[in-house]
Amino acid sequence: MSPELSFLLILLFRMAITAAFVVSASVITERSGPVIGALVATLPISAGPSYVFLALDHDAAFIAEGALASLPINAATIFLALTYSVLAQRFSLVISAGAAMVVWLVLATIIRHLEWTLSAGVIVNVITFAVCVPLMRPYMLVKKMPPIDRRWYDIPLRAGLVATLVATVVTTSSWVGPKISGIIALFPIVFTSLMLILHPRIGGVPTAAVIANGAWGLMGFGLAIAVMHGAVLRFGSAMGLSLGLATCIGWNLALWWNGRRKASRS
Repeated sequence: MSPELSFLLILLFRMAITAAFVVSASVITERSGPVIGALVATLPISAGPSYVFLALDHDAAFIAEGALASLPINAATIFLALTYSVLAQRFSLVISAGAAMVVWLVLATIIRHLEWTLSAGVIVNVITFAVCVPLMRPYMLVKKMPPIDRRWYDIPLRAGLVATLVATVVTTSSWVGPKISGIIALFPIVFTSLMLILHPRIGGVPTAAVIANGAWGLMGFGLAIAVMHGAVLRFGSAMGLSLGLATCIGWNLALWWNGRRKASRS
């Protein structure tokens, strides 16, 4: 088998695995309501596989440096969520999602041109969440999630989006380096697909509730990136990625348990 064909087959295999993860998670999100759906959407179902595949091709130093770029990008995603949540109350999908994506791209461009340390990335995340979460709180509640009329192209759309992201990360990582790879790996593909699919079906207000509730999960996601960066440098890529995943899952489980506890008390 030629090297080119081997590379193509491996790439297609990686794309298929990641697409399966994202499609499964997004289906669960649609059926679980805004709170549980947001917790599922903020698991590393897109960035996680991207980093795993990067780790197969690069050393621990590459992964650690990529994580430093991913950490402030997590803060950019919370601004995307805030922008969409506010605009979706009154405006169409094109305006709401379009403006949110413009905000993310502008912030990502600024982040790209700055040099980041772990402490700087953590501080940016803390400040961002302290400002944005209270602003999104009014949009987190919705009386009832309307039923979703599923279309034939839902799954192909989601699979195509995430497969394209993985292909971009894997094929360009050696050329663009760890910093750009870390930024691309955190492209908000799950939030974007939820906007594109849910907003036309159930409206902006319920969709905004899903996106806004994702703010709590993004807190844990940022913590997971910080843990991954430190652990990769000390223990290697495999252990670092595992500890990052465990942090993210543990955080979301804690959020779920806390929500159940509050519901039982009320």
